[in-house]
Amino acid sequence: MKCRYVFVSLAFALISNCAEREMSEKDKTSGNPILDGWYADPEGVVFGEEYWIYPTWSAKYDEQVFFDAFSSKDLVTWQKHPHVLDTSKVAWAHRALWAPAAIKKDNKYYLFFSANDVQRPGGPMWNESDASNHQGGIGIAVADTPAGPFRDYLGKPLISDFYNDAQPIDQFVFADQDGTYYLVYGGWRRCNIVRLNNDFTGFIPWDDGSIFKEITPEGYVEGPVIFRRNRSYYFMWSEGSWGDGSYKVAYAIGENAFGPFARIGTILQSDENVATGAGHNSVINVPGTDEWYIVYHRRPIPNQGRDHRVTCIDKLEFNQDGAIKTVKMTFEGVQRRLIE
Repeated sequence: MKCRYVFVSLAFALISNCAEREMSEKDKTSGNPILDGWYADPEGVVFGEEYWIYPTWSAKYDEQVFFDAFSSKDLVTWQKHPHVLDTSKVAWAHRALWAPAAIKKDNKYYLFFSANDVQRPGGPMWNESDASNHQGGIGIAVADTPAGPFRDYLGKPLISDFYNDAQPIDQFVFADQDGTYYLVYGGWRRCNIVRLNNDFTGFIPWDDGSIFKEITPEGYVEGPVIFRRNRSYYFMWSEGSWGDGSYKVAYAIGENAFGPFARIGTILQSDENVATGAGHNSVINVPGTDEWYIVYHRRPIPNQGRDHRVTCIDKLEFNQDGAIKTVKMTFEGVQRRLIE
C-alpha cells in the first residue's frame, strides 16, 4: 500500500512539473530589450515562418561598418547572424552603415542601406577639404538567404544626391498588393517616394515624368515606414532629435502609398518610467492575421552615451475607426507567437 502511495505521489509530481513547464513556456515573453548590445533603427520583417530583425549597430560612425541580423520563430528567442554585410563587401562605403531595410523578391533577398552620411555641397556639414563627404547615399545588397552573406548589388549608390532637399538616408521598401515596389526615404525633414523598377536598378517615372515625389508630412524628420491595413495606407515617421529624449513616432493615414498624408498624432514617445528617445521604428504583421507589433529603439534610463540605444518590441493596436492606439512601452515585451 505504501509503494502504491509513493508511485501515485511521484506521478502527480511529474505531471505537475510538466504542467508548470508548459505554462511557463506559454507565458514566456520576449523581454525588452530583445537583443543584447547597442542596436538601433530596427527593420522587422517576416520571411517564411520566421521573424527577422536587421538593426543598425549603434556606435560612432567610423565603427558603424557592419550589420548583424537576428531571426526568431516565436518573437521570444532570437538567433544572431553576425556581419551579414560589412563595408568590405561595398567598395564605395567606408563608414556609417545604418537603417537597413529588407525585402524578398524573385527568390532573392535585398538589403537596402544608408552609408557614409552623405552631405550636400555647401550645406552646414560640408567640408570643402574633404570631398568624400559627398560620396555615399542609399545602396542595395543582395543574398540568396535572409542570413546572407549579402554583397553589393549595384557597385554604386542607388541614390546619392539630394532631391527635394531630402538627404538620401533612412530608406524603407514597401511592396504594394498590385506588385509595385516603392522606396520611401529622407532625412533633414524631407521625405521622398520613388517607384522601383523590376530589377531594382532604377526607377519608374510618375505620370508627370518626375522621379522623386515629395510626400513630407507636418513634423517629419526621418525614419519613414509604410504599411497597409484594411485598405488604408499607414505612414509612420520619427520626429525630434535622434540623439536625445525628444525622439518620437507620429503617423498619418492615406488612400495610397504616395499620399497625401496629413499628420494625425504621436503614438510612441519617451516614458520617464521606462525609457527615453523612442523612435525609428518598423512594423511586423503576423501573416494571415490582424496582429501587429512595433519594433523600435529607445534609450535606457539612466542613459550613459550618445549611442546607447537598444532594440525593443511591443504590441501595435488599433481603435475601431482604424486609428493607432498609443504604444505602451514595456519591459516585458511580447508573448510567444509562432507563425502558423
